[in-house]
Amino acid sequence: MTVDLFDSVAEAQPSREEIADGAVLLRGFVKPIESELIEAVRAIVAQSPFRRMTTPGGYQMSVAMTNCGERGWITDHTGYRYDPIDPRTGAPWPAMPPVFCDLARRAAEQGGFTGFAPDACLVNRYEPGTRLSLHQDKDELDFSAPIVSVSLGLPATFLFGGMARADKPRRFRLVHGDVVVWGGPSRLAYHGVAPLADGEHALLGRKRINLTFRRTR
Repeated sequence: MTVDLFDSVAEAQPSREEIADGAVLLRGFVKPIESELIEAVRAIVAQSPFRRMTTPGGYQMSVAMTNCGERGWITDHTGYRYDPIDPRTGAPWPAMPPVFCDLARRAAEQGGFTGFAPDACLVNRYEPGTRLSLHQDKDELDFSAPIVSVSLGLPATFLFGGMARADKPRRFRLVHGDVVVWGGPSRLAYHGVAPLADGEHALLGRKRINLTFRRTR
């Protein structure tokens, strides 16, 4: 199956959709800078390669990941945390590219959060069949800052729930170029990604890349 680069005429044009109190979906927001973002991702991965981390419970994550910025999110047998050093390379994580910083700031403003200056960006690689179970982003010290999540590559079904894991999540189809911003009343909402359907994206092939910007402290 081939995924059209623009997916649909409607989704090719940037638009703003409020999906919850404090949460917005920006359709096609990053399409004008897609080439710069993909080039930056490749440079980050060349320095700090993707890896599938292991949770404290001993399970290997299906999503492969790396980081850039002042700190990176990691998980191992000791727990979840942010660390300035990539444990695989023993060196600091790659610096956050200026195009990333500018994107995160502009997207956050569209969500109603001014002055967002992320110090961490999680770079996740999804391949067909991979998923991310419902969870809260709560390893950060600063909950006043929003989360900015960017979708590149294959479409995905984003699950966005409430403050309790048992709350039934709403489902949103995210395509290449879409951005979700959530904070304020929705900052600790449970969210995840359903198993990724197979496909072929014109720029990234059989995968989805997700950039998640956070302020950790």
